[in-house]
Amino acid sequence: MTTHARTRRGRRALIIAGAAVLAAAVFGGGIALGAAQVGTTPGTATPPGTATPPGTATPPDAATPASTPLTATQQLLQDSGDPNACAVSFTGEAITDAPALESTGSRFLHLPIPAQDGRVFAGWYSTPEAAGAHDVASRVNGADAVTCGPERELTLYGAWTTPDDLTATGTRVPILMYHQFTDKPEGEEGWLRNNFYGVADWQNDLAYIRDGGFYLPTWDELAAFIDGRLLLPPRSVIITDDDADPTWLNWAVPVVEQDQLLTTSFVITSARQDPTPSIWVQQRSHTHAMHEAGDNGKGRMVNWSEADITADLETSAQILGAKEVIAYPYGHYNDTAKAGVAAAGFEMAVTTEWGYVTVGSDKLALPRVRMNWGMTVDDLAGLIG
Repeated sequence: MTTHARTRRGRRALIIAGAAVLAAAVFGGGIALGAAQVGTTPGTATPPGTATPPGTATPPDAATPASTPLTATQQLLQDSGDPNACAVSFTGEAITDAPALESTGSRFLHLPIPAQDGRVFAGWYSTPEAAGAHDVASRVNGADAVTCGPERELTLYGAWTTPDDLTATGTRVPILMYHQFTDKPEGEEGWLRNNFYGVADWQNDLAYIRDGGFYLPTWDELAAFIDGRLLLPPRSVIITDDDADPTWLNWAVPVVEQDQLLTTSFVITSARQDPTPSIWVQQRSHTHAMHEAGDNGKGRMVNWSEADITADLETSAQILGAKEVIAYPYGHYNDTAKAGVAAAGFEMAVTTEWGYVTVGSDKLALPRVRMNWGMTVDDLAGLIG
């Protein structure tokens, strides 16, 4: 027999054997094939019902691959079940903070402020290079909206500086105070005339802040700055409005929304309990029912007991879902008022006294820079740089 004939016979035998195996599978084993009649071709799966001989190893391609454990950020995303969730990691020298969940399109709400003996935290940045240079334009805080890539993960880079550098920077933070707004060129009449601010002047003020490279600290950042734990850039400013007057809501808030600048609205919660009108407006307490005159003509804040003040502020905080800071009604306060604020769990309080916040300022008597009728963006520039 020629070699060619033997090769053809071998192929025919394999074809016949394969057909028999297929028939056995189709007919439930109706055709019995002995082990001697059919050999398993290398790489061919064992026919159904055929036991693997003892001691035979499972082919490598048949093994179940080990699953890769989820990273901490991947686990956060999986557990959240929120398609808008963004897992933020924090890195840098001596940074040990765990990742946090933020929501894409909202402002950052959970950025930690690390602490280390003998050092001052200099903020979070979008790149390692920006962190090394303390680039204010690339600094990220709660005044910024969350943006995440397709992986829904984001890394922020921390930076440090020294107490001497904090002192040398000499930052003084103006807390701007606005009240009501008017579109009348001649202004409003009456004793509250100075409380009203021109809508066009408000637009110019915000445009100046938006385009001027200013940094807008959050309240927790301001507290850390006062404690000497956080560096704030020299051109830092906080924008506030008292009372949540309808003119603020109707005329001022749309400009805030357009320019996307973080502002604080101090709300009298007995008068307003609605949610914030914009992600750029954080609502904080102007007390619940203490924006009224007391027995001596001054505000209830300086007439009520510490316990009553505390209870009022607790009610206000429950409605707003936040504490951090209050604004004293009419700017009136005393030691009893400060004790009530602290007992209610608020860390800071702002007054109507004129001035700037510096390292070491009294957290329960913070000054502000009042903006009155007739002031323009030129006046603002002179006040905040």
